[in-house]
Amino acid sequence: MSFFQVGWSPIMTIKSQVLALKYRPQIFKDLIGHEEIATTIQNSIKNNSSANAFLFTGIRGIGKTTFARIVAKALNCDQALEGKCEKKCSHCDPIANSNHIDVMEIDAASNTGVDNIRELLEFSRYGPTSSKFKIFIIDEVHMLSKQAFNALLKTLEEPPKYLKFIFATTEVKKIPVTVISRCQRYDLSRVKSDELFNYLKNISLKEKKAVDDNAIKLIVKLSEGSVRDALSLLDRAIISKNENHVTFEDAQKIFGYVNRSSYIELLEIIFSGDQEKIIDHYRKLYNSGIEPNLFLNDFLEMLYYMKNISHIENEGNSFTLNDNDHKKISSLSKQLDPNAILLFWEFTLKTLKEINIVTNPNLLIEMFLIQLTYLKKKNVIDNIQQNKSSNTLIKNVDLKNTRSNEPIGQIKNIKQEDEKIEKKNTIEIKSLEDLIEICLEKKEMRLKYELENNVNLVSFSNMNIEISINDKINKNFVKDLSERLYDWTKKRWLISFSKEKGEMSEKEKKNSLKKKDIKDYESSNEYKNLLNAFPDIELINIEKKND
Repeated sequence: MSFFQVGWSPIMTIKSQVLALKYRPQIFKDLIGHEEIATTIQNSIKNNSSANAFLFTGIRGIGKTTFARIVAKALNCDQALEGKCEKKCSHCDPIANSNHIDVMEIDAASNTGVDNIRELLEFSRYGPTSSKFKIFIIDEVHMLSKQAFNALLKTLEEPPKYLKFIFATTEVKKIPVTVISRCQRYDLSRVKSDELFNYLKNISLKEKKAVDDNAIKLIVKLSEGSVRDALSLLDRAIISKNENHVTFEDAQKIFGYVNRSSYIELLEIIFSGDQEKIIDHYRKLYNSGIEPNLFLNDFLEMLYYMKNISHIENEGNSFTLNDNDHKKISSLSKQLDPNAILLFWEFTLKTLKEINIVTNPNLLIEMFLIQLTYLKKKNVIDNIQQNKSSNTLIKNVDLKNTRSNEPIGQIKNIKQEDEKIEKKNTIEIKSLEDLIEICLEKKEMRLKYELENNVNLVSFSNMNIEISINDKINKNFVKDLSERLYDWTKKRWLISFSKEKGEMSEKEKKNSLKKKDIKDYESSNEYKNLLNAFPDIELINIEKKND
């Protein structure tokens, strides 16, 4: 077989392992954040009613492959099922090291083809050598090809009694529904902040490393609920400081994290209107290691807290805001106009979209921050309120600086302008031919290709398109077409699929017309005369020219 397994290197000792490997759970009770799922699977194995196939899905580093190995141990070792297995068990130790003869781990990213799966299924015909079950663990199973999934279907539904499948994936939507329906699916959620904090705290104590609680809280926040990410970050912090104490300030420097208090201070400066201080403050943030994209995302997060701080409870277990930040934001939010915060939000989103256009994003950020000082002026906010009362939508702001000390903000009635622009730019589409022509004009070549090659028209009228499609069509075709139609016509179109075959595709029509032209020309006297002169010629194509 072309599949192979990789075990631990004999050189790597427990001490030399990174934390993510050293503290990898080996039995059900070691798992954190998934106790209910662990109990469910344990009970099913105890009652001899375990599924033919398990599917574990969730974000990276959440424990999918670890879960798969623990389930494989529990299926083949009664002691492992009870959480009492010896370290050198003939089943558990090889499974943990990925070298058990009856438990095969496969990386679907490297074995995507149908031939790989056929070899696997051929190998599955033989019973286990030394254990109760033969188990196939397929990691990142969504990487398998469509043909490979089809080859699995029958065996998944009715496998031999000795055979189990365990799948793991980060992108469950890419797996065919027919496969998912044959599996017992478990969605592994992000580990809660307080559980992850306690877990990292215990590990730092076991490693005899001094790490501040606030530093661990920062690691928890940056890991976004991923246990592996959290352990990797903790490992990095410990290594960076060697044997020294890891403080919160150390963690900030190591991970390039800017404290929220810096953003609170920045907002205070913006609302005071001091442009020099704003630029100086941002440059300090940039020099500390923060990227412009990350700065804008963090700035958006701070605006969200400013607007909604009254609805956010500071319970101390989400690590979103510390007590001091919570008090500062609560105090500052009472001084700010909610309309100004919403306008800042719109401008930040707009800048985030434009940041990849410019060659030097820092210049864009600095100008963006200066713009915010102009928007804070009272006459701008008043105009916002007036526009809102007339149901207008704020999408754009013209800023004019007529005097050095008197910036004037003018907000246009964007709704009226948009209506004029939309009316001018609205496109009428009355047929499939019109639609293909518009795709060509708008440089939407992928849509044009799909419409010409993979679509059979059933009906086209009143913003309603009924079509039949073939299996070659792009999976995002309907979504992309709907979005483009709305952009071009400012109206919502209904795109539906029909069981009817419909008309020939545009490509088929062209090919049919081409064949007819060739056939007509072959029956002409001109072609017969050519054949007399050149008996071995063959008519391949006819091109019509306007002249």
